[in-house]
This record gives sequence, C-alpha cells and structure tokens, in this order.
Amino acid sequence: MTQDQANAPLLDARGVSKRYGAVVALKDASLTIKRGEIVALMGANGAGKSTFVKILTGAIKNDEGHIRIRGVDHIVGSPAEARRSGLVPVYQEPSLIPDLSVADNLRLGDTPVEPFLHWVSELGIEGLHLEDMIGDLPLATLRILDLARALASEPDVLLLDEMTAALPTDLVERVLKTVRAQADAGQSVIYISHRFSEIAEICDRATVLRDGVTVADLPIEEGVEERVVELMLGAALDSSPTHITTRAKTTDAIPRVRVENLAAGTKLADVSLDLHKGEVLGVVALEGQGQDELFEVLAGMKKPSGGTIELNGTPHTFNHPADAIAAGLTFVPGDRADGLLMQRSVHENIAVPLLARPRKWGAIRMREEARRVKQAIDRLQIDTRAQGEVRRLSGGNQQKVTIGRWIASGVDVLLLFDPTRGIDVRTKRQIYLLVRELAEQGASVLFYTSELSEIPAACDRAVVIFNGRVVDVIDAADADEQTLLRAAYGLTEKQEEPA
Repeated sequence: MTQDQANAPLLDARGVSKRYGAVVALKDASLTIKRGEIVALMGANGAGKSTFVKILTGAIKNDEGHIRIRGVDHIVGSPAEARRSGLVPVYQEPSLIPDLSVADNLRLGDTPVEPFLHWVSELGIEGLHLEDMIGDLPLATLRILDLARALASEPDVLLLDEMTAALPTDLVERVLKTVRAQADAGQSVIYISHRFSEIAEICDRATVLRDGVTVADLPIEEGVEERVVELMLGAALDSSPTHITTRAKTTDAIPRVRVENLAAGTKLADVSLDLHKGEVLGVVALEGQGQDELFEVLAGMKKPSGGTIELNGTPHTFNHPADAIAAGLTFVPGDRADGLLMQRSVHENIAVPLLARPRKWGAIRMREEARRVKQAIDRLQIDTRAQGEVRRLSGGNQQKVTIGRWIASGVDVLLLFDPTRGIDVRTKRQIYLLVRELAEQGASVLFYTSELSEIPAACDRAVVIFNGRVVDVIDAADADEQTLLRAAYGLTEKQEEPA
C-alpha cells in the first residue's frame, strides 16, 4: 500500500447514478468517509438512500460514477466482493431466510459462529438457540441478528440502513453504544436513520440526498436539524404539527373491541384492553413483551391460549386472517414485505381486498375499483412513478400502499404495527394525520410504535405492556417519553410498592 492509499478515505463514491426505466433512483450521489467516522446518510423517502447503499455494497450496479476504496477504483460486482473489500451492510429489511434455522443462515453467509454469538449477547438478545427457525423470530430480533452477523465479519465500513427502526428503546441503546464503540476502535459507519436524536448522539457528519442528488455534507452540531430538514425537503418544514391535538372518545357504552385476559404463546400472558369507536389506542412495549402476539391474535394469525375477544359486545373467535378481516379487523404488519405483493403494481396491491369480495359486489366493477384505488393513492400521496412493481418504491411509499389497500376497501378497526418504521418526517406526519382523520370518521385504530414520541403525536390513550401484561394506561396528554419508558420497564408506582 502506498502512502497516498494509506491517507486516502476508506470509501469515496462520486457521481453515482442509477435508473430503472423511466424512474431515476439516483442522479448524482456522492459520499466520502474516513477511518473512525460515523457519517449519517440522510434524505426523505425516495431520495435514493437505500439504492445508494445497495450500489456501494454490490447488490445492484450503478450506471455512472466511480467508487474508490482506500484510494483504489473498485467495481463492486457482488455483495461477496464488497465484503472482501471491507464493506458490510445491514439492509432495511432482514436478509435472513425464514425457512432455515439460525445455524443454516450462518453457514450460507460463511459467518463464524462464536463471534456472532458474542455480538448477539452484546446487543441484548437472550435465549437465542442456533436451531431456532428464523421465521419464528420477531422482526426486532431479526434486525439484531443481521447486525451481529455483519459485526462478526469485522468490517472496515459498516452500512446500517434504518437499523433501529424496528427496535424498542432498550435495544436501540445497545445498538448506538455498539456503533460508537466501532468508530472509536477505528472502523467507519454509514448510518441511515430518520431519528434526529440518534444522528445527534453518534454521528460526526451528515451527507444529505434530495431527489437522487447529494446536496450537502455538513458537520453535526447544535441547530443542524432544521437545516437538514430544509435540505432534505427542498423547502422549510411544512406547518403540520408535530403533536396533533387528540381527544379520547370513550362515550360509547360498549367498546368496539374488548380484549379480556388474552394469552398466547410464551410471551402474551394476560392482556385486557378496550378500544372504542373513533379512538386511536397506542401500545407501548419493549422487545418481546407480547405485543407481537397481541396483534397476531387480533389479526387471526395466531390462536390464543386463553382469554376472550369481543367486537361490539359479541364474542369472536378467529381461525384464519380472513375471519378477522370479515369481522372488520384489518392488519398492517411491521414488515412491509409481509403485507405486499412486491412483484405486482401499486394498483394491484391496493385492489387486493376489493377483488376478495366478489360475493358482495357480484361481477368485478372495474370503474368502481379504479375509483377507489385512485382515491387511496391521492389521499396518501403515493408516488406511482414505478407503477410496474411495488418493490421499486421507497420504503415510505411501500408503507403507504399497505395502508392504502384498507383505505380503498373501507376500515372499521385498523391494527397498525409500527407503521412509521424507517420513513421520513414528512411521511410520518401524513400517516399521523391520516390516522386522526380515520378516527374522526369513526374508525378505531390500535397503534403499536417503537418510537415513544409518536404516542402523543397520534394517539388518544396508550396501554403499556410489560411481561405480557398491561401495567399502565396513560392519556396521550400525559404520555411524555420518560413516563412511557418507566412504565415500559415495569417501573410504575404499582410495581414499586413494597410487598
């Protein structure tokens, strides 16, 4: 290695572009990172961040531009080649095969077992067994496993795409501590996140993309947030409120949904809650406290081992997701890939529930279907430039499609599981406003979020689950992050009373 190469940036990408037919994913993206730096890659959904990372790590090929690693031009032809060069990604969606065990996935990726298990423990996951099936593990655990697998390969540059978006607060703290430690040890990190608090805590600089173009590279310092938002959006932040005025609507004598003593699997032990017409009820919980099982039972995906579910005062049992949908409960999963037909168009994805109701409609009424789909697209401002395949859309637009299908078909009870995971501030606000609008129109929304600040932004009340049980019910007006976090850790006054 020459002296110039030794002093060169670990990674220097210039003028990178990528097209998909008529859709321009990247126009002129550039990024430089030196040893020991953490650089935030920021931009609104659709700005090209994920495409840029996939080009840097060999998952897709760029059309133009060059990439230099330690001062030497590289054509990164595959993820394996990128790893050999020291560039290791953790993508926004899990890259593990669900039908295989943890051990099988490690073998496929040639990941050393002992370092992997070390990082799993360091990152806060307990009780994992190598024979566990990936498909049986919750999304948050899968994200940590992806990170542990990347760290086990000892990368020079770690690329994290919305790493904390599906994680509860306790695991987020572990990840941030680990990322900072990696940089202190001389590794570099490209960090994609829409959480400004995390950017301010661990990052040194921010590279900002807008419409596929790098528009700024600036140091992280006090007051940079507003400047970054302006750069991301091309204008000052709109006037949509961060915290939306909420009103608890609990005047109906019989709740629309009543859950009593619900239990399922090993984590949901005894949950009771009421969800009223026109109400947005938040669910707060750390990783593995039973929130996944609660939503799966209500969505008809898992059978309870105890307890009851009542809809408008009538007991219901769901043996299949179709039973829940027929009863008026519709589910938007935390993993967008589980809720979308990735190879199909925006129109087809939104129209799925409409096509599933031929008995009600008789013959499929194409004009009515087209009207409803267009109405949902317009209402959610879905980017339809990539009409050919939903997988071409940004994460935020994909999430809008998962919600849009139920807007088009009509909704009584909407089960939203971390719906704003990994999406930008503008899209988040659109979803907050949509949720409030649906409640105003009489819908009921059960809203789990891994971001505690979203509870006062979108909800009327929040139930806090700890060890599979509801430990507190908090009005949104009183739901500051400290109060919610204490309850999520089981530190309510009731928990602290002496025996």
